[in-house]
Amino acid sequence: MNELTVVFTSASDIESRVVRGLLESHGIASLLSSGAPQSIFPVGVGGAAEVRIAVRPEDADEARRVIDSHRVDQPGSRVIPLRGEISALERRAGYTFRDPGLLEHALTHTSRANEDVSGGVFDNESLEFLGDAVLGFAIADLLFRRFPDRDEGWKSKMKAALVSTASLARLAERLELGEHLLLGRGEEKTGGRRKQALLADGYEALIAAIYLDGGIDHATGFIARQFEDLVNEARMPAAAFHDFKSALQERVQSAGGPLPEYAVIGATGPDHHKTFQVQVRVGGKPMAEAVGRSKKEAEQEAARLALEQLNQSR
Repeated sequence: MNELTVVFTSASDIESRVVRGLLESHGIASLLSSGAPQSIFPVGVGGAAEVRIAVRPEDADEARRVIDSHRVDQPGSRVIPLRGEISALERRAGYTFRDPGLLEHALTHTSRANEDVSGGVFDNESLEFLGDAVLGFAIADLLFRRFPDRDEGWKSKMKAALVSTASLARLAERLELGEHLLLGRGEEKTGGRRKQALLADGYEALIAAIYLDGGIDHATGFIARQFEDLVNEARMPAAAFHDFKSALQERVQSAGGPLPEYAVIGATGPDHHKTFQVQVRVGGKPMAEAVGRSKKEAEQEAARLALEQLNQSR
């Protein structure tokens, strides 16, 4: 950076933006830049990406004074994040990141990365891919150990129910994950923080970030804690594997209506990790929409939502 002085470096884009806002609130203009390496996991694997803040040389001493006045009172500590963006989520997750940049990476939706002209912001799609694999392994291992007498078919159905988009979105909501997602302006305006697909993807990315930061034991420990209640419900398989499509069909036919129809109205994501949006209609009238990692999963969730609507209209 010609004629500028670097006054702050961090592995976290979140922390760097907080610091930049702090400097601007004191009337100090600054420039944010990233030295992120180009790789499939741009932060946290073998060294975090470095984000730098630079100011004019005549502002450097004052900038350092402002930054130092907001540090936690420990040598080498991070600047206190405004609103506790990172620490609040870490407390709810029960895991503290050694590399906060990994957590930031997990929270960054592609809409946010696409809006960044610097090229230094990376979305969480690669982490979603890894998190999906780690989650699948951990759930399979957990079911194998917890239910040794159940057959393979039962375990497969239970695993599918546990890792469905709806289940992951509900767990993400418990963590208030949506409040921490880094979204682009478009997603922000259209309610992205409440979208099931975004919540489920962010949840899987969080699992991958924990795995990369702390190893498989921390990742499986997090998953075991998070899924404890859902796994315990496996002792009541009728509830876990309820066929909402059949229930909806019986409901509308008993009232003299036609068979429900399901239509895929959207699909997002790469081929290996697509999310389908399905709408259920009765007599041509839309009743509910839902998303899922497969058409079948999305149809079941749409049927469940339609049944809820019918129950509420009684």
